[in-house]
Amino acid sequence: MGSSIYNIGVSGLAAAQAGLLTAGQNISNATTPGYNRQQIVQSTNTPQFTGVGFLGQGTNVQSIKRIYNQYLSSQVLTSQTRLSELNTYSSEIKQIDDLLADSSAGLSSALNDFFRGTNEIAANPASIPARQAMLSNAQALVARFQGLDSRLNEIRDGVDSQIQSTVSAVNSYAVQIAEINQRIVLAQAAGPNLPANDLLDQRDQLIADLNKEIRVTTATQSDGSFSVFIGNGQPLAVGTESFALSAMQSGEDASRLTVGVTLPGGGSVALPEFLLNGGTLGGLLGFRSGSLDGAQNALGRIAMGLAITFNDQHRLGQDLAGAPGGNFFTVPTPQVLAPNNPANGGTAVIAAAVSGAGSLTASDYRLTANGGGNYTLTRLSDNINVFAAAALPQTVDGLTISLGSGAANAGDTFLIRPTRTAATNIAVALTDARSIAAAAPIRTAGSNANAGTAVVSAGSVNAPPPPNANLTQTVTITFDNPPTTFDVVGTGTGNPANVAYTSGGSIAYNGWTIQISGTPVAGDVFTVSANSAGVADNRNALLLAGLQTTDTLAGGTASYQGAYSQMVSSVGNKTREIQVTATAQENILRQARDAQQSLSGVNLDEEAANLLRYQQAYQASGKMIEIASKLFDTLLGLGR
Repeated sequence: MGSSIYNIGVSGLAAAQAGLLTAGQNISNATTPGYNRQQIVQSTNTPQFTGVGFLGQGTNVQSIKRIYNQYLSSQVLTSQTRLSELNTYSSEIKQIDDLLADSSAGLSSALNDFFRGTNEIAANPASIPARQAMLSNAQALVARFQGLDSRLNEIRDGVDSQIQSTVSAVNSYAVQIAEINQRIVLAQAAGPNLPANDLLDQRDQLIADLNKEIRVTTATQSDGSFSVFIGNGQPLAVGTESFALSAMQSGEDASRLTVGVTLPGGGSVALPEFLLNGGTLGGLLGFRSGSLDGAQNALGRIAMGLAITFNDQHRLGQDLAGAPGGNFFTVPTPQVLAPNNPANGGTAVIAAAVSGAGSLTASDYRLTANGGGNYTLTRLSDNINVFAAAALPQTVDGLTISLGSGAANAGDTFLIRPTRTAATNIAVALTDARSIAAAAPIRTAGSNANAGTAVVSAGSVNAPPPPNANLTQTVTITFDNPPTTFDVVGTGTGNPANVAYTSGGSIAYNGWTIQISGTPVAGDVFTVSANSAGVADNRNALLLAGLQTTDTLAGGTASYQGAYSQMVSSVGNKTREIQVTATAQENILRQARDAQQSLSGVNLDEEAANLLRYQQAYQASGKMIEIASKLFDTLLGLGR
C-alpha cells in the first residue's frame, strides 16, 4: 500500500512539475512574436484491479499541447498580407500625389507662365523681348515636363530596387522554412503525438513574415512539414527543398524589372504580375502597373498633345521675316517594343505615329500577330481588343499603326507605348525669337472704289491647309450684277464663278476662310493676299493663346490644364482610396489578431493562477510521498 501511495505521489509530483515548467514557459514567452501558449495534457495511469475494485495508480503527462487554431491563424495571415500590400501601395502613390499637387513643382504654374508669355506676344507681336520671354517660358515648361518625368522615373527605379530586395527576402524565408521543416520532421520522429511546439511556432512566424512580403498558401504534409506556394501554385518550399525567385528583365521591355522563378537547370521564367499579389511585393507591382504607369502616360499625353496642337496652329502663322511658321516644339514619337525573351520569330518592324492628339489615351497597347498578315490590338488599360484580325495599317485612339518592314509570325507580339516617354522627349524646336509665327499669312482688303456697305473679315488659315494651297497668291472676289453672286479669281487653283452670296457666310478657298458681311453692289471687289510686312499682326498669336482654354485633349473634353487637373484628381482619389482601405484593413487585422490571441495568446493572470495551482499540487504530492514514507517506516518498525 505504501508503495502504491508513493508511486501515486511521485506521478503527481512529476505532473505538477511539468505544469509548472509549462506555465513558466508561457510566462517567459508572453511577448515572443508568433508564440502560442502551451498546456500539459494529463491522463490517469492504468488502474490496478483488486477485490474491492480498481485502485488508481496516479497520473502521467501524455504531451505538451500547443493551443493553436489553423482557421484563426489563416485569417490573421490573410489580413496581414493585404495590409502590407495596401501600406506599400499607399507609401508609393503618396510620392506621386505630393509631386503633382505641389503648386511650385507641378505643371500648372509652368503652363500658366508659358501662355502668359503667349498673351504678351499677342499684345505686342513686334516686341523682341516679349518673344524672347515666350521662348524662355517654353524652355521652362519643357524643363518642368522633363523634371516631373525624371522624378517619376526615380520612383520607378526605387520600386525596382525594392522589388529586388523583397525577392531576396522571400528567398531567404523560403530557405529558412525548408530548414526548419527538416528540424521538425526529425524532432517529431519520436512519436506522432509529441509535437515540436517551439519549432512549429518558429515556422509559423517565418511564414507570417514571408506573408508580409507576398501572399502565400500552405499545405501540411504527412511527415509534418509544410509546403509553401505563391501565385497559382508556384512552390517556394516543399518539405526540405526551397525554390528561388529572381528579379529579371521583362521579356517585352528590357527596362522593366519583373519577377521570375529560377529553373533547376538554370535561367528564369517570368511569372505573370497579376498572380503576385499581397504583401510588399504585390503592393509594389500593383502600384507600378496601376498608378505609376498611368501617371507617366497621362503626363506624356499632355506633353504630346501640347506639342502637336500648338505646332499645328503655329504652322498656320507667319513669323517676323514673313516666312511660314514651323514647328514650335519637337514632337515625341511613340515607342514600339518587340519582346527579346523569347524573341519574336518573324522579321516584322512595326511603326506607330500619332494621327490625332485629341483621341490619344493614357494607355499602352499590345499588338499580336494572328498570321496571314492580320493583327489584334489590345488596349491594356481595360484589356479591350480595339481591333481584331485586321490587316495593317489601322488607326485607333489617335494612333496609326503600320507595318514598316518584314513579316510577322503568328504569335509575335509588340508593346506600343504612345505617350510613355513623351514628357522626357518634348523639346523647344525654335531657337530664334523672330521665328515665332504671331501673324497670319494672309491679308484681306476691300477696294477703295467699293460703293456698297459690305466689309470683309481678317480671315483665317484652314487647319490644315489643302496640300496644293498657295497662301501667297492674290485672290480677287468680284460681285456680279446683280450682287447676289460673286466670282473668285486666283492663280492655278480653279476659279469659282457665280458663287451665291450670303451676308456673313464663310467663303473658303485656297486654304483660307473669310466672311463678307453687309450689302455689296455690283462691281465691288475684295482681295485676299500675302501678309507682307505684317510685323504688328497678332492674329495667329491670339489663336495660339486661345489654345490654353481650348478642349483639345481627351476626345475634345479637356484642355491642357484640364487634362492635368484630371491627372492630379485621379492620383489624389486613388491615394485617398488606398489610405481609407488601409485604415479599414488595420481594423480587420486587429480583430483577427484579437480573436487569435484570445485563444492562443498568453494571459499572464491565467498563468499566475496556474502557477499557484501547480504549486499546491506539487506540495500536496510531496505530502503524499511524506505520508507514504512514514507508512513504510511504520511497517519496518512492526518487524523489529
